Amino acid sequence: MSTPLSPVEDIKLASRHLRGSLVESLADPLTGALRDDDTQLVKFHGIYQQDDRDLRNERRQQRLEPAYQFMIRARVPGGICTAAQWLAMDRIACTHANGTMRLTTRQTFQLHGVIKRRLKTTIAEINHALLDTLAACGDVNRNVMCSTLPAPVSARAEVTAFATALSDQLTPRTRAYHEIWLDQQPISNTAEELEPIYGDTYLPRKFKIGLAVPPDNDVDIYSQDLGFIAIIEHGQLAGFNVVAGGGMGMTHGEHATYPRLAETLGYCAKTEVLKVATAVVTTQRDFGDRTNRKHARLKYTVESMGLEAFRAEVETRAGVRLAPARDIHFTHTGDRFGWHVEAGSAHFTLFVESGRVTDVGAWRALTGLREIANAALADFHLTPNQNVVLANIAASNRSRVTEILTQHGLGTDRASQTRQLALACVGFPTCGLAMAESERYVADFVTRIDALFSDHGLPDAPVTLRITGCPNGCARPFLAEIALVGKAPGRYNLYLGAAFDGTRMNAPYREALNETEILEVLAPLVARYAAERESGEHFGDYLVRAGHVPAIVGGVAFAAAAQALAAGRGVAA
Repeated sequence: MSTPLSPVEDIKLASRHLRGSLVESLADPLTGALRDDDTQLVKFHGIYQQDDRDLRNERRQQRLEPAYQFMIRARVPGGICTAAQWLAMDRIACTHANGTMRLTTRQTFQLHGVIKRRLKTTIAEINHALLDTLAACGDVNRNVMCSTLPAPVSARAEVTAFATALSDQLTPRTRAYHEIWLDQQPISNTAEELEPIYGDTYLPRKFKIGLAVPPDNDVDIYSQDLGFIAIIEHGQLAGFNVVAGGGMGMTHGEHATYPRLAETLGYCAKTEVLKVATAVVTTQRDFGDRTNRKHARLKYTVESMGLEAFRAEVETRAGVRLAPARDIHFTHTGDRFGWHVEAGSAHFTLFVESGRVTDVGAWRALTGLREIANAALADFHLTPNQNVVLANIAASNRSRVTEILTQHGLGTDRASQTRQLALACVGFPTCGLAMAESERYVADFVTRIDALFSDHGLPDAPVTLRITGCPNGCARPFLAEIALVGKAPGRYNLYLGAAFDGTRMNAPYREALNETEILEVLAPLVARYAAERESGEHFGDYLVRAGHVPAIVGGVAFAAAAQALAAGRGVAA
């Protein structure tokens, strides 16, 4: 007897290519929510139904339904947007959402707090700005990431263009989005509508693509389902190493789930990129697990098939023989802050804590960036690490941009390197999956970590630190040297020892600790690091070399370490 498909598969199949009953749900004035099945389908349109969890108990006591609201995520390939598009998102956020924009770890915008009756207007206005939200969420390829300021300059535009090309190639073809949100004429027979890449039930689970340009691994390329690593020869883009099977999500206590690093498939020429990407996606479509959504990501497909069999299937479908991978070397993660000057123009990378663009006290990012955009002084490139690059600033405008940044408290001297590298998901109060605080907690926790390192004579040691409210991995926590993953309110699982360059995962170290316990665990490790580190050695590398944690590369090894920790056997290096 075959295992039944997961309920979401039935919802997709019956949806008439993502239409469902969304029109009726949006028109229902008696509730701020959508119908149950539509909450799954609306994700494909770039929207999540949420509620304000800070108000749940109060509203329950008042016998009111939850304070339903919606998060909207845009699709911005490579994070590139114009000043006009930035202004449009700013205006939409202040008119229809909660007055802030959030820059995400997938290099795009999120708007929070949109209520149901404003959803259609909000989506229409985003599209009017020549952006969209289709496929920003759901069981499809999501926003394609790309290194923000890849060098050399001669290859930058070409690498970035591949992000757009991949996004266009893998965008769903259904007209449902345009019918529902943009009032375009419905097609007469949805059964005849074709999804040539995705089919009628799309992918088994979400799918993520990134492009990296060594030596920068700002996109965390090994966390992606599919990654393309640019090979630059004589200053020109020659082709790409292809990696597949990465993914950060897992479930606490379920050791059949685990984060996993992508593995190398080989090298492809520039002309083969779209063929290879389509082949990987369709292989996942046909071989991915549709019975268990916790086991449905590409990483489990690669693990189940084996890398060689997976590569052979991809090569057959693509009609491409992948060559041996070229040598690459990553030395840097995160973003490069401050000014980056080139002949004739300059770029400024602005640190945005947790990606939240707002005005708070002397730090007035919303107003300052609005002034820069209104004057058309720069383009806006969202980074993979929740920051923004003011790009392509003419030499004659650099002093004006500097003046505006200074006037609005947006200099680079306000944050330590660890703070600049830190990532956090949204967490409470809007994410329905959050088990603990993340965005609202990360600033305070970084302050304590900075103090801990400073107490041991390391006042500005660059350490990758990430906090998530749950183990789904939205801020890529398992690639941080120090990671806190929410287990319950005020309690986190602690993970240690990832490589600074994103080429090794961290290891499970302690479970369900509060802040005091976390700092007590870290203090002796930081003390030993200060005393025993080698020249240039990062914290995560020291922890592995000194035997405090094992070197974790494979997902199965991560799961085994987590299982040993849960069973009380400790962490074996």
